[in-house]
Amino acid sequence: MDERDEFNPIQSVDGHAIPCPSAYQWKLEDISASDAGRTEDTVMDKKRIGQVVGIELSWQNVSIADAAKILQAFNPEYIKVTYLDAMQGKFVTSKFYVGNRTSPLYNAALGVWSKISFNLIERDGRK
Repeated sequence: MDERDEFNPIQSVDGHAIPCPSAYQWKLEDISASDAGRTEDTVMDKKRIGQVVGIELSWQNVSIADAAKILQAFNPEYIKVTYLDAMQGKFVTSKFYVGNRTSPLYNAALGVWSKISFNLIERDGRK
């Protein structure tokens, strides 16, 4: 895998290049106040107090060595990621934490993981 790919939507993780993901999905989640909700007259009071970016990532058919590199890069409790932001239309840097990681083994004889996947969740929703 060529981690220096100019089309990689993840420029860096804690300042280091990573292999380009096979799939990249940017998302934006609203954070609502604790007293937000739908009233009995059916009107929604959203009371947005912040927003966080989420990124769903996956890599297909990954060698054992590349799988280790990817998983180690995203292993710290919090990581600084420079990523392509769909709403801003440019690369931005923010601090994230990582959701659960999965990696089913495809072929042990060839040393290939079928897929590595996990999501990133922005740590701070205050903008």
